[in-house]
Amino acid sequence: MASDTHPREERTVLIIKPDGVRRGVMGEIISRMENRGLKIVALQMVQPTRDMIDKHYPSDDGWITRVGEKTMETYEKNGMSAKDEVGTDDPKEIGQMAREWILDFMCSGPVVKMVVQGVHARASVRKLAGATMPSAAELGSIRGDYSVDSAAAANRDKRAVRNLVHASETQEEYDNEFALWFTEDEVHEYERSDDGIVF
Repeated sequence: MASDTHPREERTVLIIKPDGVRRGVMGEIISRMENRGLKIVALQMVQPTRDMIDKHYPSDDGWITRVGEKTMETYEKNGMSAKDEVGTDDPKEIGQMAREWILDFMCSGPVVKMVVQGVHARASVRKLAGATMPSAAELGSIRGDYSVDSAAAANRDKRAVRNLVHASETQEEYDNEFALWFTEDEVHEYERSDDGIVF
């Protein structure tokens, strides 16, 4: 079914994680969005509660098991034993541990939540963010320029990967994340001075 929404009104949720706030790259991240021609239509710094973060990340068995399998693959690829590192080789148990590391990290300090709007906003923001794993992200992307973290280092330290930002990947993700983090009255419509040139 076709959408009635104009492509330039597509929105995504972008969250600058605690490491991005602590690194002092909030302004740079926002500038990259605006320089791309995207519009910030909602913006706020908040201290997330564990309950909010728990609702933000999936908790179904399938997702948790996939996270565990990826974590085990990282251990194996780097010559480490999951059993030696975390005391188990059960993917679901490891996935649950990894999810707890993420929750701990995301509650460790304030985050900046924003709604970014523009043509292909979701794909554009994810491209600007770069590959999820900073060590694999291309130079020129946010993660490629401002982080060198890797799954191997994070797993060895029993913590989440510090990758600076989160961005919605699909419309469904956006809908769920917007409902969790925002209300409609926090979104502001305005014309950018270059709208007439870009569009």
